[in-house]
Amino acid sequence: MIHRAAATGFARSAAAYERGRPEYPSEALSALGIAPGDVVLDLAAGTGKLTRPLLETGAEVIAVEPVAEMRAALPALARALDGTAERIPVDDYAVDLVTVAQAFHWFDGPAAFEEFHRVLRPGGRVALVWNARDRSVPWVNEVWSIMDRVEKRAPWRNHDEWRESAFVRMTGSEFENPWFERLHEATFHHEQLLSPADVVERVRSVSHVAVLPPDQREAVLDEVRTLLRDDPATAGRDEVALPYRVDAYWTERT
Repeated sequence: MIHRAAATGFARSAAAYERGRPEYPSEALSALGIAPGDVVLDLAAGTGKLTRPLLETGAEVIAVEPVAEMRAALPALARALDGTAERIPVDDYAVDLVTVAQAFHWFDGPAAFEEFHRVLRPGGRVALVWNARDRSVPWVNEVWSIMDRVEKRAPWRNHDEWRESAFVRMTGSEFENPWFERLHEATFHHEQLLSPADVVERVRSVSHVAVLPPDQREAVLDEVRTLLRDDPATAGRDEVALPYRVDAYWTERT
């Protein structure tokens, strides 16, 4: 079952998602140690923000995405399939790496990790990546403060606690999963250069904005437009920098 906000919101905002969402820094991808010829399952692939750089590594990429409008935007070189994390449409022991970018917060954690264990070969890896909002710049913080009112119950807001569902057993200070080894993690930073109009598209791409009634959605977007027009740091600028903190986690199948 796909969360209503994800199913409806991403169906409505696929084009805005592709225009407004950031890529992922090369350092984060390098940390995953992907080799040419590896079979990589990019789960909840969206419009292919991570799928494209995965293909550039020389890996064979299977992109699984349940929202048809998002799946239609995936690159032709990837094998695109309809499916979810809880029911992955590939055979047992079929892949070397499962990647999940900006999406694990939508999943049933234990069910997803059980499926990861099924589809991965022994020694295969799972990598979870988020472009998290860096609020250290005042005008950027104001943009995300507008979003705070819209997203009060958005699942992504708890993505920092994903271990509590996926790594279900606690030993000392470490969460453990019965099917996977110790969790590794790293943090990266990058920024996205956007026009003010593209910042508005970035906000439009958020599922909880996309599912709003049209008048409420436009009211939110107008707040962002007004902020960008009036804030001294953005007024009159053709391009602004939107910073991100990248949270990356990976673990190996037993």
